[in-house]
This record gives sequence, structure tokens and C-alpha cells, in this order.
Amino acid sequence: QVQLVESGGGLVQAGGSLRLSCAASGRTIIFYTMGWFRQAPGKEREFVAAISWSGGSPYYADSMKGRFTMSRDNAKNTVYLQMNSLKPEDTAVYYCAARRDYGLAYTSDEYHYWGQGTQVTVSS
Repeated sequence: QVQLVESGGGLVQAGGSLRLSCAASGRTIIFYTMGWFRQAPGKEREFVAAISWSGGSPYYADSMKGRFTMSRDNAKNTVYLQMNSLKPEDTAVYYCAARRDYGLAYTSDEYHYWGQGTQVTVSS
């Protein structure tokens, strides 16, 4: 079993930056694919980014490309999401997820473990 805890959310002005962290416990996530998703009020959960176990070539949703950077530190059992040039439409609860497989995945039903989420609010 893997437990995931997100942190780093908060209130930021448009154009600002935040760095989210997701700390895993219970077992090592070194061979897990990790993902970030978000859910805005009244909307479905959407894919943000995913990274393979090796940390190479993260994949991003189109609206995040060039603004968000996902990384992982397997020694710390932690993944990160650096978010720059934030927009009001980025306001959502951001969730970290783990997948018991090597391959990248872009839909929520492909992930096996989820954190509780961290709120990101971007003011205009």
C-alpha cells in the first residue's frame, strides 16, 4: 500500500508560481509511474502531468506545456510539480497519483493510489 500526501498549494496571483510536492510512504515508489491531476469546482478531474519511474521525459497536458514541470526524487520518495505563469483557470484541487506500472498513463482510472489533494487558487 502506498500513501500519498500533497503539499505546497495556496493562493497566488496570476503570473505567479507554486511548487507542489507529493511525499509517498508505505513503500518505495521507485518503480511506479507518478501523475498529477486536478479538479476544478463543477468539473471532472483532468490529467496534468505524468512521469515514468526513471524520471525521464515527463508528459504534460497541452495547456500545461511550457508552464509546468514535473520531476521526481526517488531517493526521497517524492514527486514535484513546478507551476509557473499561473492563470486563474489553473485554480483547482491538485492530486498526486501512483500507478503500479512502468508505462505512462493519462487517465485517472489507470492509477492505483491517490493523495487527498492540495488546493491551488490563482487570483486575477
